[in-house]
Amino acid sequence: MLIFQLAVILIASKIAGDISVRLGQPSVLGKLLIGIVLGPTVLGLVTDTEVLKEISQIGVILLMFIAGLETDIDEFKRTAKSSTSVGVAGIVIPLALGYGAGIAIGLSNIEAIFLGLLLSATSVSISVQTLKELGKLKSREGATIMGAAVIDDVVVILALAFLMSFAGGDVNLGMVVLKKVAFFAIVIVLSWKVVPWILKKFAPLQVTESVISAALIICFLFAYFAEYTGVAAIIGSYIAGVAISLTNYKQEVTHKVETISYAVFVPVFFTSIGVTAQFTGILDNLGLIVLLSVIAIISKLIGGAFGAKITGFPWKNSMAIGAAMVSRGEVALIIAAIGLESNLLTQDMFAVLIVVVLLTTIVTPPMMKWFFSKMAQPEEIALKKNA
Repeated sequence: MLIFQLAVILIASKIAGDISVRLGQPSVLGKLLIGIVLGPTVLGLVTDTEVLKEISQIGVILLMFIAGLETDIDEFKRTAKSSTSVGVAGIVIPLALGYGAGIAIGLSNIEAIFLGLLLSATSVSISVQTLKELGKLKSREGATIMGAAVIDDVVVILALAFLMSFAGGDVNLGMVVLKKVAFFAIVIVLSWKVVPWILKKFAPLQVTESVISAALIICFLFAYFAEYTGVAAIIGSYIAGVAISLTNYKQEVTHKVETISYAVFVPVFFTSIGVTAQFTGILDNLGLIVLLSVIAIISKLIGGAFGAKITGFPWKNSMAIGAAMVSRGEVALIIAAIGLESNLLTQDMFAVLIVVVLLTTIVTPPMMKWFFSKMAQPEEIALKKNA
């Protein structure tokens, strides 16, 4: 059954991606939508099995690993201030509006704060693919988006741990913070000293593709360590990619890992997002879904754009950055699952938020395409500065 489902996903995702491009949209939009068609909601050809989830997880880890490999570290350093501003503003505004919406629909204070935190999450795995297709991943805007996503993830997870400690969850806030600090301290040292050493040791081995194997080992270990310390696995794999990008093996690893990833794992990830969609009972909560979806999209768009604008980006470019921060993806789904387990979300509210997360994920690629097409070019920015 799994083999058949993989064949169906690969055929359908490639065709849907091609149709999406021909219609002037990023291919990832077609892959997301075809997942809904293939899933239980429409055709029922693909089901959300545990094995498919694991393959999908490998897909998103590899996607973020490739993003790390293609990151310009000098540009990353130059955009640190902008990334921080975008990350913080992209949390504060959704948190405030989400909290207000929670109170308005009758949630308790702590439930409303949880809703605000969930809406503050960002998952840029969808945005990464769109940036690649638009040729903007290595731009100043791309570096800002990636940096902001890392900051966003860490701050939201820490804030969530703080909230859970008040909600009666078995959470040791000091230990949570210590784990995050330990993660970044250790991976920085490993990236600087150990990663180049491992690649050099593997390179002369008399086996096929030893360097690629070493790169994937590093990627998966960093992802596991990130997840173990409460940081998203995608942050670990992204940092692993950045570490390898600073070595002489960058080009070889990038080329071959892209081949492996885009042939199987990444299409499964994009399509599986649509497959997991559950629309049962959607009409009963349609008004709430519309309200929270509008808040989710507008708050991140404006929050990210405002953060970029106050650090010197033109408004058009700022809106493009804000659009890339809209997708909530797997990070918000994880937070929603925590809320359900901790009784901070009812089953109905959980179902509503799953649909909201899916909608933010689907609208992100076309929004990015539109805003990036309107973005001010470097020569326009130079003319304004000289005016």
